[in-house]
Amino acid sequence: MYDFLLTPEEQELKKQAREFVREEITSDFLRKMDKDEIVYPRNFVEKLAAKNLRGIRFPKKYGGREMSWVAEVAATEEIGCLGMALGCAFVMPSIVGEAINRFGTEAQKEKYLKPYIEGKLVAAEALTEPRGGSDFFGAMTRAELHGDHFILNGMKRFVVGAEGADFFLVYCRTNFEETAHKYNRISLLLVDKGIGVETEYMYGLMGCRGGGTGRLVFRDVVVPKENLIGELHGGALCFHQMMIPERLTSAAGCLGTWGALDLSVRYSSRRRAFGKEIKQYQAVSFKVADSITQLDAARALSYVAARAVDQNYPNVRRLVSEAKRFATEAAWDVVNNSMQIMGGIGYTDVYPIERALRDTRLGMIWTGTTQIMNLMIQHEYYDEVLSPNYNRRLMEDDATHPDETERCFSDADMMEVFERKERTQ
Repeated sequence: MYDFLLTPEEQELKKQAREFVREEITSDFLRKMDKDEIVYPRNFVEKLAAKNLRGIRFPKKYGGREMSWVAEVAATEEIGCLGMALGCAFVMPSIVGEAINRFGTEAQKEKYLKPYIEGKLVAAEALTEPRGGSDFFGAMTRAELHGDHFILNGMKRFVVGAEGADFFLVYCRTNFEETAHKYNRISLLLVDKGIGVETEYMYGLMGCRGGGTGRLVFRDVVVPKENLIGELHGGALCFHQMMIPERLTSAAGCLGTWGALDLSVRYSSRRRAFGKEIKQYQAVSFKVADSITQLDAARALSYVAARAVDQNYPNVRRLVSEAKRFATEAAWDVVNNSMQIMGGIGYTDVYPIERALRDTRLGMIWTGTTQIMNLMIQHEYYDEVLSPNYNRRLMEDDATHPDETERCFSDADMMEVFERKERTQ
C-alpha cells in the first residue's frame, strides 16, 4: 500500500520479507516460542541467513546487501507481525553489527560480523544493569586492562539472547578516575561465550518469549585487548550511534501490529450482532479508523526518520526518538483496539491478539522508555532552537506589522516581537 515510498529494490526486499513470514514461519513454531519451549530461535536465524535477510545495511563483502535504512524499516515492518522475540532476533544484527561495522577493525569484522550476518554466529547486546536501568553511564561492570587483555567482572540483565548467543557486545567501565567525565568512563568489548560468562537467571516474561532473555554474570573473564571496539574509554561514542538502530528498529517492528488490526477487521466483517455485521456499528468502525490513522502516522514518522538517517540529517536523534515513542504507543493502542473489536474471543489464545498485546507492551519500555524518549526529544529540540546557527522563518500574525511577515528573526528580534504582542493583548 505504501510502495510509492520505496525504490524498486526496496519494494523487492519488502516482498521477500513478507514471503518469508508467510512461507517459513508456522503457527506451531510461534506457539512453541510463546510457551518458552524454544530457548532461542536459532533455526529462525539460519533461515533468515539462507534468504539473505540479515545485515541488510552492511557491506556485501561481509554478507550484507548495502541497502538503505528505509529498506531495513520496510523489512522489519513485515517481520514485526511475528512478535517481539522474532522481531528482536531479526534486528539484532542491525544493532550489534552497527558497532562492529562502524567502529570495529577489519579483523573484528572478519571474525564476528561476517559469520554473524551469515547466520553462523548469534550475538546479543549486554547493556542494562540491575542498579542502572536507563542510567547507562553509571555502569558498574568493570573491565581492568592488564597488558594485552582485560579482566571483566560484573552483571547485565534483560539480555535478549543471554541463552543462545555465541558472543556479546558488552559496555563496561574502564576508566576508574573519580574526576573522569561520564562520557570518558565506558568502553565497548566483544566478549565470547566461554569460561566466566554465565547465564545465571532466565526471566519469566509477560511477552517476548522464546528469545533467551536472561541475566549475565561475568566473573574474571579474560578478554583480549584486540576485542576492544573503538577507542579505550570511547564507548559513549559507540553508544550514541547505536541508539539509532536500537530505537528505529523498535519503531519499525511495532508497525507489524498491522497484523492484529487486519485480523480484527476481517473478524468484524463476519461477526454478527443484533442482525448485522459488527463493522456496521460506529462503536467498532471508529476504533478501526482511529487505529489505522495511528498506524499510518507511526509508519510515516518511522520512514521519515529512516530517510533522515540515510541522508545524514543533523537532527536525526530527535526524529528517531519521536518515531520510537510514537510508534510503540500507537502499536499498544492498535492492539488494544483490535482486542476490543474481537471481544471475548480476542482475550483467548484462539487468536494471536492476546499474544500481540503481551508483546507490544514491551515496546514502551525497552531501548529507552517513553519517558526517556521525551527527555531526548525536548533536549534535542531545545539545543536546535537555541543554537546560534538556528535560522527558521517565523510568521508574524500581527497584521499591523506586515513588514515583519516572512522574515527570519534573530533572538533579539523574536523577543521584541513577543514582548510587543504581550503589551497589546
